[in-house]
Amino acid sequence: MRDITLWTASLVRQFPELSEELAPGRRSPAGTAPTAPHPGRDELIREERREALLLEQRHGLSVPGHGAAPIRLHISDAIRDITDGVVELEEAVCARLALPRPRRAGVIERLRRIVGLLDAVAGHPVLARHVRDEIRRMARRCARTLGDAETIVRVSGRCPWCDSVSLRAFPDRRAVLCVNPACVCTDAACGCQDDPAYRHLWPEGAWAELTEASGTPTEEIEVAMDDTKETSC
Repeated sequence: MRDITLWTASLVRQFPELSEELAPGRRSPAGTAPTAPHPGRDELIREERREALLLEQRHGLSVPGHGAAPIRLHISDAIRDITDGVVELEEAVCARLALPRPRRAGVIERLRRIVGLLDAVAGHPVLARHVRDEIRRMARRCARTLGDAETIVRVSGRCPWCDSVSLRAFPDRRAVLCVNPACVCTDAACGCQDDPAYRHLWPEGAWAELTEASGTPTEEIEVAMDDTKETSC
């Protein structure tokens, strides 16, 4: 459940930024220069405006300036995908746990309600894996759409599970992860058993435990969490 909580926190933090990025005049995440007008530009603008209006009607979003300039379709597509995904995920969780259908709410509120059900979700391994995979997928899409590259900082010590020098600090998540894809622990219920993308992680509350098991000084982890430079894995 740790990684679900961390991915959810990332999505809660970044999802509102997507709506801000819809504002005309903002530079794209990659900072690319605008292209020259082409013959189909007027029709494209009209199509994008229709998309903006549809987005507002379906999800209650206010798209700044959509009547005067085009929005970025890849951003509106991401908002729709994540919004629909969160709605469907919460409904699936409630159905599996035999709970009433959830009330209508925004994405952030729904995500917080899902987190509030994680203790119950933990008792259903198949459901837990589905929640983990969906939250992770949506968080990654949100980050990709915003053009964010997650900071990774190398730390000393060896992973307690695979004995590899593969421990990395992820400041955005306030967590240390083992980035060795072959790392497998002895817990039959751990995500590493059936998910190739799973990585063992230690959130802030478990750093003392990691320090004792890996030899990584707690002070080094704390310094790494304040590092703003990206390093290679």
